[in-house]
Amino acid sequence: MIKSFATLVAVSFATTPAWAQDVTVVTPYLAQPGTQMYLDGFEKDANAAGWDVNVIDTAGDVAAVISRIEDAVTQNVDAIIINVDPAQIAVGLQAAADAGIPVVGMDSGMDPLLYTNVTSNGYAMAAETSVFVADQIGGTGNVVMFVFDAFPPVQIRGVIAKAVFDNFPDIDVIDRITPDVQDGGIADSRSRMEAVLAANPGPGSIAAVWAAWDQPALGAMQAIEEAGRADEGIVIVGMDANPQARDAIAAGGNFKASMAQDFQGIGSAVAAATARAIAGEPSSAAVTYVPTKLITIANVNE
Repeated sequence: MIKSFATLVAVSFATTPAWAQDVTVVTPYLAQPGTQMYLDGFEKDANAAGWDVNVIDTAGDVAAVISRIEDAVTQNVDAIIINVDPAQIAVGLQAAADAGIPVVGMDSGMDPLLYTNVTSNGYAMAAETSVFVADQIGGTGNVVMFVFDAFPPVQIRGVIAKAVFDNFPDIDVIDRITPDVQDGGIADSRSRMEAVLAANPGPGSIAAVWAAWDQPALGAMQAIEEAGRADEGIVIVGMDANPQARDAIAAGGNFKASMAQDFQGIGSAVAAATARAIAGEPSSAAVTYVPTKLITIANVNE
């Protein structure tokens, strides 16, 4: 399904006028593997179309995104792509709207000033992964969650997963951790998980770790292994199915599953939406969803 969607996007993009354009991409999250893969998919199509693409990384500084958008407006670019919570950059979005420059969300969030937001269905992803955790631990035990409420696509995942866990009377979420993501999230997540393990030293005191993306899951896995507690059967589940996560799942250890997003497909869909926006075509949807797939040891090598 994911491949067929990417193919459909490629065909759509190929049939859209592709004259040279100046496009600016602004994100504070370039350290995240997912963002890098979005950009790979986007730039592949944009470069094929002869676009001039300027990628700006504000390195975790969300407020700086506004000024970078205003710079792009001053440069009179043809379109702007954002990978950040639109609610936090309203001034920048309004500046683009006033200048008649379309803005497309790349896994950002829904906003009236966006042409569309291209993303995965975070509600469905969180529901599937949290139910997987609940099933793996037999509906009983203490769960640690890694979340990030400052970014809408990830905030959604945490809300839904918590609702699922709360529906199991014998599951207790004992910690809800927001790690520092400036380095991608692995190092701080490892440190935070070390503290949780120290506070819960008994075997079986932690049944599972659910992470809203793979970096915290990998950090938690490292902490569990370094503490010599991998044999307790602590279930770890992430989201994104990046290469490190896939390797961990394939190894058959604590990391049991991750949700594969079609990052390349999202990037291609962003390029196609941007081409339509520049051409003046009306947006067909406020949000454009790209299919996802649960990755476990059963299909990790497919």
